[in-house]
Amino acid sequence: MNKFHKALHQLDHFIGQKMQEYHTPGLAIAITDREQLLHISTYGKADIAADIPVTPETLFPIASISKSFTSIALLQLYEAGQLNLHAPVTQYLPWFGVKSVYEPITIHHLLSHTAGIITGRDFTPNSHYEVVALAQTEVTSPPGEYFHYSNVGYKALGWVLEHLIGQSYTEILRQSILQPLGMINTEPVITHAIRNRLAVGYQRFYDDRPYSHNYPLVPAPWLEYAAGDGSIASTPVDMATYLRFLLNKGCTSSGQLISEDSFNLMVQPVIKLYQTEEVFYGYGLAIEKFNNQNYILHYGGTIGHLSNITFDLDNGLGVVVLCNRPGNPGEISRVALQLITSELSAQELPSLPAINHPTVIENANDYAGTYLGDNKQLTFFAQNQHLILEYQNKYIILERRYGDSFYVNHPDFALFLLSFKRSDNQVVEVFYGEQWYASDRYTGTKTFNYPPEWLAYTGHYRSHNPWYSNFRIILRQDKLWIIYPIWGDGEVLVPQGNGVFRIGEDERTPERIKFDSMISDRALRATISGCDYYRTFL
Repeated sequence: MNKFHKALHQLDHFIGQKMQEYHTPGLAIAITDREQLLHISTYGKADIAADIPVTPETLFPIASISKSFTSIALLQLYEAGQLNLHAPVTQYLPWFGVKSVYEPITIHHLLSHTAGIITGRDFTPNSHYEVVALAQTEVTSPPGEYFHYSNVGYKALGWVLEHLIGQSYTEILRQSILQPLGMINTEPVITHAIRNRLAVGYQRFYDDRPYSHNYPLVPAPWLEYAAGDGSIASTPVDMATYLRFLLNKGCTSSGQLISEDSFNLMVQPVIKLYQTEEVFYGYGLAIEKFNNQNYILHYGGTIGHLSNITFDLDNGLGVVVLCNRPGNPGEISRVALQLITSELSAQELPSLPAINHPTVIENANDYAGTYLGDNKQLTFFAQNQHLILEYQNKYIILERRYGDSFYVNHPDFALFLLSFKRSDNQVVEVFYGEQWYASDRYTGTKTFNYPPEWLAYTGHYRSHNPWYSNFRIILRQDKLWIIYPIWGDGEVLVPQGNGVFRIGEDERTPERIKFDSMISDRALRATISGCDYYRTFL
């Protein structure tokens, strides 16, 4: 352990800073090489109200990291000759259906998120029905050509496992993966029976607006869950055991759980996630190049928890970070690997990433100026690397959230971010929700036409779905937008006819929103990819 004590000291300092930055309630980190657990440390509270600390035995939902377990169980069937990865899903689930003019969706497509199907919105407690409800949606790109992350696709894969083996997902994972690996403290599904072992999940006080560190944390809704896309709960020690299995390419102390060839299928770069970044997806794992180093990783997120595994096959090191939200576990994993790798190779430790200070805006001058709207104006000026809004005889320092979008700590700006827009890389306009303000640098059109029936769709919609509880529809210039509360901004809606809109500019995306139940010229319901939302009185 002493051979990298400097790296651990730096890491401990960094974690403390990040937890303070995000107001993270509790966190656990474990570091392993191919042979043994190298380090584990825990921070903060598993339960704030009861003053219970996080310990190495604390259970955390690992959420979408569970997808790699589902992939492993399927690859075991593939090796046994019971599963053809390139066979249509209907060969195993004859009733499986999605509207499509393209070739059939295969197991491979679901494993790699290239089936062209929706993400899924967890609108039912029973994951089986959500898979059946895919029949009401449409494939909008040829399978294999476009990455669109799909939880419901992995729910279907969990059902394939159950169909082929004749056991529940719980029994399959216990017998085929958890017991052989010795992960005795890991639970394959989240039920009331294990609730007292789980770290309490937390979320921001408000769910209908951009987050602010000024808002307190409250316990997140409690949910039981059992499905192939993300139902496992584990401890940092057990997850380190899992990482050793991955670092050894499917090999355990008692033999191969999956072959090295099958492991290589998991980490094959099937599809690129983003045009501008070197990130690919395989089968339940992602592959990312960072600082000329290839990392294998996956993130997980529930309503009240976040998780990350990241491992480096070249240097034989892996990290798991679990927290009960909010936080950035992926950044901590990456920093941990860089620090440990540097010290083990007798290199100078890298500098820690700068702590984000959202009020420090190095390019604040880009946004300075007066922007005019309908009988209103907003004036911004830059001072000492701060961007300041002059409003109602007050001076409000803005906080950058991402890119050109900023949070304003004032009740009149609570529901949306201020989003500046550029033309030829020069900031010329700013939006707050549907309110539009233009500077004297703006040279575009100032009058906008839109179908008058679109006004019936604008408003605030809610459901009892704790995963995706609410959104707003606004008319911004000549386009409808869906605004996601925590983002504070959102995506444009592209009309498809009959009250249906595509969500997002990309023609390949399968996500759709439909408005109906018109009363007094207002839509009372909006359905997003099978999940119903209803106009709220607020």
